[in-house]
Amino acid sequence: MKKWIVFGLSLCTTLLLAGLAFIFFVVAPGLPTLEAVTDYRPKIPLRIYTADNALIGEFGEEHRDFVPIKQIPAVMKNALLSIEDARFYEHGGVSFISAGRAILADLSRGFHQGASTITMQVARNFFLTNEKSLERKMKEILLTYRIEDALSKDQILELYMNQIFLGKRSHGFSSAAKTYFGKSLDQLSLAEAAMLAGVPQNPVRHNPAVNFEKTKQRQLLVLKSMVRNGYITQAQMEAAAKEEIKVVKGQQFDTHGDYIAEMVRQSIYAQYKEDTYTKGIKVYTTIYKAEQDAAYEAVRRNIMAYDQRHGYRGPEAYIELPADEDEREDAIDQILRKHPDNDKLLAAVVIQSSAKIIKAELQSGDNVEITGEGLRFAAAALSDKAKAGIKIRPGAVIRVMQDNKKNWGISQMPEVEGAFVALNTEDGSFRAMVGGFDYNRKKFNHVTSAWRQPGSSIKPFIFSAALEKGFYPGTLINDVQLSSTSEEALRWDPRNDDGKYDGPVSMRTALAQSKNVVSVRILKAIGVDHAKTWLPRFGFDKDKHQANLTMALGTGSVTPLQLASAYAVFANGGYAVNPWLISKVVDGKGVVLFENKPPAKAQEESRVIDARNAYITDLMLREVVRSGTGASASSKLARRDLAGKTGTTSEAVDGWFAGYASNVVAVAWMGYDDPKSLGGREFGATLALPIWIDSMRVALAGKAEVARAIPEGISNAEGDWMFNEFLNGAGVRTLDMDDAPPAAVTSATAPANAVTQ
Repeated sequence: MKKWIVFGLSLCTTLLLAGLAFIFFVVAPGLPTLEAVTDYRPKIPLRIYTADNALIGEFGEEHRDFVPIKQIPAVMKNALLSIEDARFYEHGGVSFISAGRAILADLSRGFHQGASTITMQVARNFFLTNEKSLERKMKEILLTYRIEDALSKDQILELYMNQIFLGKRSHGFSSAAKTYFGKSLDQLSLAEAAMLAGVPQNPVRHNPAVNFEKTKQRQLLVLKSMVRNGYITQAQMEAAAKEEIKVVKGQQFDTHGDYIAEMVRQSIYAQYKEDTYTKGIKVYTTIYKAEQDAAYEAVRRNIMAYDQRHGYRGPEAYIELPADEDEREDAIDQILRKHPDNDKLLAAVVIQSSAKIIKAELQSGDNVEITGEGLRFAAAALSDKAKAGIKIRPGAVIRVMQDNKKNWGISQMPEVEGAFVALNTEDGSFRAMVGGFDYNRKKFNHVTSAWRQPGSSIKPFIFSAALEKGFYPGTLINDVQLSSTSEEALRWDPRNDDGKYDGPVSMRTALAQSKNVVSVRILKAIGVDHAKTWLPRFGFDKDKHQANLTMALGTGSVTPLQLASAYAVFANGGYAVNPWLISKVVDGKGVVLFENKPPAKAQEESRVIDARNAYITDLMLREVVRSGTGASASSKLARRDLAGKTGTTSEAVDGWFAGYASNVVAVAWMGYDDPKSLGGREFGATLALPIWIDSMRVALAGKAEVARAIPEGISNAEGDWMFNEFLNGAGVRTLDMDDAPPAAVTSATAPANAVTQ
């Protein structure tokens, strides 16, 4: 017996020595250094903010914030410790009972048992692979002791709570709180904190967005463990268990600024390359949240209003609905994945339809009923006589929206596009920008990249050029059809869009009423070369404007941003502005990498036109909004300092409004990417001006009206303002007044190339 005891002891000693030798000579030398935890540098994404600190966008492989342990709420720490490691602050990093149980389970089951303490999870997450082996388990234990020796308990917990993966590309509890609940950590309720604390066990399958029921079950376990560990009372647990938790859908930002975010991302990436997405760079833009929100809503609302005016085009797709309930649900789910929701425009599959009611299922699984006014838009598609391609029947994929009273109605995804941009007239900083109806549908930024004909919105620049040649707002020009007076009309005969000709009209009235023929007569009088040389002063590309009389009607090409910059010159008294978007860039530690201070105002080196020219052109632009094609702006915004110009191209392919008030200049545009007519009754005043009004209502709120100072060198003589050097008959008082009156012309005879408003 003694021999067996001695043999057993010898064997145990040998195995122990062999194990120690294996640890110290095989495992230990292969351990990594602890720099990853002692000098923790988390991969924090690029984040982009408005000037008033609203999050616009985020770019990076991981959604992550770093929150110091002192700033993590106690409820979040307590919930996590209760379920993951209740004795965290007591043990030395390894719970021997739990670790022994884990090793035995691994040996018998093929290494499937995970580590039990938070420190061991830190070791695994930072340094080890997912390989299941005894060697890896030994490395985990050794690393755990080394981490415990190198860091305090609070530092270890801080690492864990900022590094742990919690599903949906979210790393760390702060990021997960925003991803799932749209909240910061300090805003979480006990119920929400407990739900997040349960996610680490299975973050891919059992997170609130993927499987709410499983996550809810885990939450209840967390709450019970918090009671057991004395963190909360039974009553608090019961209240938290009953709390309704709302899980947000998709990436949540504080404002809709996708086009802005992409512009910033490209700029930052050009400088910092791949570090852009991992170093926690924060970019602050010049955008203001309230103005951006208003612009986004205005573009979408008015595009959809236009779309509604032009009729229902039919369902987006059709499917056959299987009789089997499970198969039907699968079929609906599959088709709706191909037709994702678009903000408030929700995709739905029709389950039941008649002329009086539609029942449809949403992607969320909820059912909606549409009756009464909600059916009006698509009434023709519900008729028994409706063509197959537009008929709404069971299996049809349609779009639905709720109105302000929460009633459902049929809608559709618009085909037309639109854009809006607003700048500070004094320094050129962006205030708001919407590059299209929806960035996820079409990433093309119409504000910066869409070269379109400006139509009559170019006329103020032609009139500005004419002021330099002796014209003034009171100059009388004969509004007579050119074909009555010129052989040149044999080649080109521009018409007023409404087919009406008023004979002698003032230059001021001609701009307010957007008289095409008058504009062409003015351009012909001052010379095409003079006008083409004048346009680049405002930032227009000279090569994109034809050297002929069609220039007066806006047949060249501009972008909305270019047009906004150009109108800013009239608004600020004659100075060029260079649009800029980024005000400050800071790194992950808060160190300022770059700061763009607004340029000094009204520097003479940036003057591009005479102050007199800017003042008089501004007076004419105010008349457009007071009594002309833009008059609805004055009536709806009730301001006296509004100025601007509508623009409609041939056959209403593009609709524009460009204008300003106070220190804000803005341009709105609407049109099809594949250019085609917007409709015979559509103009800049019906398409773009409503966008401009809705956006500027917010941008101008609280801003005092601006009274322009009268510059030196002009006089109010002969009934209107003019340059002093053109007094006493030196300038142009009339133009083409000897031309014969026109023959009767009606709008029905106006040619296709008429451009107005």
